Amino acid sequence: MRRHKGFSLIELLIVVAIILIIAAIAIPSLLRARIAANESSAVGALRTINTAMNAYQATYPTVGFATALSNLGPSAANPCAATSTTACLIDNVLAAGTKSGYTFAATGTASGGTTINSIYYATATPLMTNQTGGRSFCSYSDGVIRFDSSGNLIASLNACEGDSPIQ
Repeated sequence: MRRHKGFSLIELLIVVAIILIIAAIAIPSLLRARIAANESSAVGALRTINTAMNAYQATYPTVGFATALSNLGPSAANPCAATSTTACLIDNVLAAGTKSGYTFAATGTASGGTTINSIYYATATPLMTNQTGGRSFCSYSDGVIRFDSSGNLIASLNACEGDSPIQ
């Protein structure tokens, strides 16, 4: 009788079953880790937007805060020519409004009857709730970053003021 080298079908099925069990345990943990990393990146990007808005206000005091997020980024035609419409304070990816599974927006508005943008409001919303991020974030002129655990767009400055600050 000759001996055959190799694995039997039963042995191969056992190995495949073990690999599937390990994958079933590991994949949810990897997804949670990716969501946590995206949320951390979103908070960091909002901090960058807060810093850029304050620098913009100091650089262009007759305008106040930037009217839109794109005003904080570089110009596509001339990347390093800083003006009030393209201030070169944040990178072009963040200025475009989408980064690390989140959509970003920032708006400066006038208040108190002046034409100078004296307040701003910035948001970070997951592209797909519970897939790219679990929470949405917001910040305004006070610089405190707040979150909403629903992951929905925080639609107004008043709604942002009512959300929980990040500790």
